[in-house]
Amino acid sequence: MARRQIDSNVGNWASAGLLLLGIVACTLAYLVMSAVLKPRDSIPDFDGIAIAEKEGVSLEREKGGGCCRGIPKLELWGAAVKWGTEHKFNTAEECCNSCKAMCSGKDGPCLCNSWVFCGDRKACGHQFGECWLKKQSDALAPQRQDAGSKVMWTSGLVFGKGEGIIGLETEHGTLHIKLSLVQLHPDSAPFSVEYILELLTLRHCAGCQLYRAEGRGNSWDKKGNHIKEASFGPPYALIQGTLEAAGTSFKKIHGEGCQSVRRGAVAWVGSGPEFFISLANHVEWKQHYTVFGSVLPEDMETLEKIAQLPTKPDVWNSVNVSVLESSKPISIQRIQTDHTH
Repeated sequence: MARRQIDSNVGNWASAGLLLLGIVACTLAYLVMSAVLKPRDSIPDFDGIAIAEKEGVSLEREKGGGCCRGIPKLELWGAAVKWGTEHKFNTAEECCNSCKAMCSGKDGPCLCNSWVFCGDRKACGHQFGECWLKKQSDALAPQRQDAGSKVMWTSGLVFGKGEGIIGLETEHGTLHIKLSLVQLHPDSAPFSVEYILELLTLRHCAGCQLYRAEGRGNSWDKKGNHIKEASFGPPYALIQGTLEAAGTSFKKIHGEGCQSVRRGAVAWVGSGPEFFISLANHVEWKQHYTVFGSVLPEDMETLEKIAQLPTKPDVWNSVNVSVLESSKPISIQRIQTDHTH
């Protein structure tokens, strides 16, 4: 949360005292929410968030720049649908948006599902601003031309209608998830989705599991909306687990907070690999967490069933949580059916 700054010109001790009390209150709230999503094994750099519900906070994406983006030092290959020599912009975001503009969401897959931009004036030279729009034959396995410190390109993907769907397989059913890389809205989490696509290449995701389950209680209605004057938990209306495959080396995910945490949102706890799926619209969390996917509406019933599984109480940093009596293994798979979000 944003901490209130102390005014250096305040000379009145009473005012200073009030400011100090405010800071202490914010700090306490911060510590409480830090513990709400703290995994069983501590994440040293985990950032919490304060409870600060405000009237009129929209559940829709908050508008702003920087949420249509790609991965620097990466060049994707693929058939060009627009040549960069004749298609130039000043920023990667503009290039990303131009690809997204070719994805209406009404006529099936996008005409452009990947883009490559040259934004380093010194390295790019006369190629600065080139925005190549491309079409991958397989959006979940994009072709890479090159990657590394010497690469001057930035690349990203766009998932259209029926694309970018993966399945989280559980013994209680499959959760079909739409990856929030760059969809039909300016929200993106390219580094997060890159990691998920890597998991798809593994035959097994040993170690991936769900271990915490908390329902909506009396704080949120069936649609996930917060009930006026109710608490924000416990329970905290979420399913939590980890997506770290045994035998692999996990690298911390870049923070990519662009979307609010809504019902069905799939997001990282801190920098991963701990993650959670929300059963409610957590407007109080704003855009603090990196939301990289969302469970399709028709699969929310499966998620609600998992939330009702037997649990046992536990305490994380003085916060009461509900942990599953037995962890539930999950696997990640490709989905061929034409699901839409």
